[in-house]
Amino acid sequence: MVDKIEKLLEEKYKEEEFQDCFTVAVKLNTPTRMEIFIDCDNGLTLRKCQRISRYLETYIEENNWMPEQYSIDVSSPGIGRPLTLLRQYKNNIGRKIEITPVEGKKMEGNLVGVEGENVLIEMKVRVEGKKKKEPKTFEIPFQGIKKGVIKISFK
Repeated sequence: MVDKIEKLLEEKYKEEEFQDCFTVAVKLNTPTRMEIFIDCDNGLTLRKCQRISRYLETYIEENNWMPEQYSIDVSSPGIGRPLTLLRQYKNNIGRKIEITPVEGKKMEGNLVGVEGENVLIEMKVRVEGKKKKEPKTFEIPFQGIKKGVIKISFK
């Protein structure tokens, strides 16, 4: 079922209005409840979520893929959920991020860019011989990231 939904979404993304959209995750939580997390390069709107939900419901009901009483939730992954695609990192440039590398310690700083397959994070680090921390940019290969989470900043 998840594969069928993912294929339907790929077809929907070919439409002009949805070409900037991409699937983050499709989860069938129970036989009657499905969660679909999508994102868009230009921002996900409620209208896009509604239109995608109705589009999927049509196919689900026509093909009896789920029981008569079911729920389908289409939304963005939201703050706090791990970033799973390099494309999501691009969408969050300028935000505070916590990255757990496959090897090494957690890193927290500002997501300043994505170059090729690498994520750039700026962190304040202590420089030898100086009292004050200074910003330094670190380049982390996307494949070397175990987990990346956007942090909420209340400044």
